[in-house]
Amino acid sequence: MSTKIKEREYSCNGKILTFNKPLLMAIVNLTPDSFYDGGKYGEAEDVLRDVEEKILQGADIIDLGAASSRPNAVELSEEEEWNRLKSVLPLLRKKFPNVFISVDTYRANIAKRCADEGADIINDISGGNFDKEMFNVVAKLNLPYVLMHIQGNPKTMQQNPVYEDVVKEVSEELQSKIQILNTLGFEKLILDPGFGFGKTVAHNYQLLKHLNVFTNMGFPLLAGVSRKNMINKVIHTNPVTSLNGTTVLNTIALLNGAKILRVHDVREAKQAIELVGFYESA
Repeated sequence: MSTKIKEREYSCNGKILTFNKPLLMAIVNLTPDSFYDGGKYGEAEDVLRDVEEKILQGADIIDLGAASSRPNAVELSEEEEWNRLKSVLPLLRKKFPNVFISVDTYRANIAKRCADEGADIINDISGGNFDKEMFNVVAKLNLPYVLMHIQGNPKTMQQNPVYEDVVKEVSEELQSKIQILNTLGFEKLILDPGFGFGKTVAHNYQLLKHLNVFTNMGFPLLAGVSRKNMINKVIHTNPVTSLNGTTVLNTIALLNGAKILRVHDVREAKQAIELVGFYESA
């Protein structure tokens, strides 16, 4: 049975983001080196076509990422990150005015510039760790903010992640940041335990098994497990062959209370949402 959270509604740019049913966040990587689909797009028109297809398949949110956060990723300059985003974001905003657009960035200045171009959500893999101005900027923008947990940084995070109690430590760190944001008058939060970001395979499954700890914090929960090593290392697949494993873990996440699935494969995730919804209403 899915864990019930206090239903919230977040306003952003004249639209209302609601969580009375699970939402789909479709990954759109503008990077040449992402772990699964890096280098997918040749030009902006390719992105527009792909986004249109994802929306037709059921995507509620389009998550634009211009800087790879895969393990061992080398940090991209702010200028290069912005150059990738500015060629696509305004076109997407104009063509799809009613779709929620999220920007995957840990830089406060990029978040602000993207908000100026019509972005609706800021998705920060660092949970404010990499840019001390992020929380202040997010509070001023007053757009929904995905607060994710990470241990270390993309270059080092998978070298030797250590916790005494991963569920307790991740939840406590998120809670401390929620309090900081609340003191700034900000409450449009979406929580993400950060699967694969400074966690071993065992850590990831402990978090997945105990998602209720995070849903009980009272904010919508995002689960991003799509095609990750937490699947591949267990069933000996790779990012290309791990769709079935992704669907299994998406289903578990939904049953444990996730309100947003961040995915590469929209159609299959939409089917998981529909089946879990039918199961829960039976």
